[in-house]
Amino acid sequence: MQLEYLPLRKEKSLYTWIGVIIVGLTTLVTGYISEFDVLEAFRVIPGVLNFIFTDFLPPAVKAVPDFWGSLLDTVYMAIVSTVTGATISLILALLCATPTTPHPLFKVTIRAFASLLRNIPALAWTIILVPAFGIGKTVGLMALIIGSVGDMTRFFTESIEEIDLGGIEAMRAVGGSYWLMLKGGVLPQCVPALVSWTLYNLELNIRASTIIGMVGGGGIGFFILSTIKLFRYDHAAMAILAVAIVVLFVEFLSKNIRERIM
Repeated sequence: MQLEYLPLRKEKSLYTWIGVIIVGLTTLVTGYISEFDVLEAFRVIPGVLNFIFTDFLPPAVKAVPDFWGSLLDTVYMAIVSTVTGATISLILALLCATPTTPHPLFKVTIRAFASLLRNIPALAWTIILVPAFGIGKTVGLMALIIGSVGDMTRFFTESIEEIDLGGIEAMRAVGGSYWLMLKGGVLPQCVPALVSWTLYNLELNIRASTIIGMVGGGGIGFFILSTIKLFRYDHAAMAILAVAIVVLFVEFLSKNIRERIM
């Protein structure tokens, strides 16, 4: 019996080594094209560490009152964009998911639209929107909503397509309406997954809103960029630490909520 499995093991080992060689060669080629210098990367490490522990640390606790309002703006932007994006995405997902789409044209069009939104980063949307609407929280909020719609439409669509179709087919067989099918057969099955994806997107939006703020989207990102330009690195370090604490808290909270509903 063991002899029968020997050729399979050798074949699997061969494919594994081929995969490793392909990945290695690809890394070497792309590193050469991008002019990545491994030795230079190691040479700058002492300077980076010196900068971090001399200029960046310790964080300036006294800077907290200066950016507290901006930090709250970042959290507000993330919450509003997540809830708004989830609402829009749920409607779009119901229209394009295979079990619930009213017409195949909706499926193709909405999927293409969501793919377009998803493949343009929120940072790029901010840069596009700033010339039209100016610098401020409105631009950051719009960019986050656009990104959220692109991501969550895909997540929600996949969640709806994974449900058990038995209940839906039974409702259709007895002449149930489309809205009854959604209310009694679709949403009860996928609500836990929808909530889980929404919480995950909230975490992403808090991180993204920080970066977006650096290019004119408002919030804590603008404060971090301003302090770095003024060489007040200890103030920037405190703001970055505050963002990290908020993100960890949201991750902890969302993890507990997901564990309760799943």
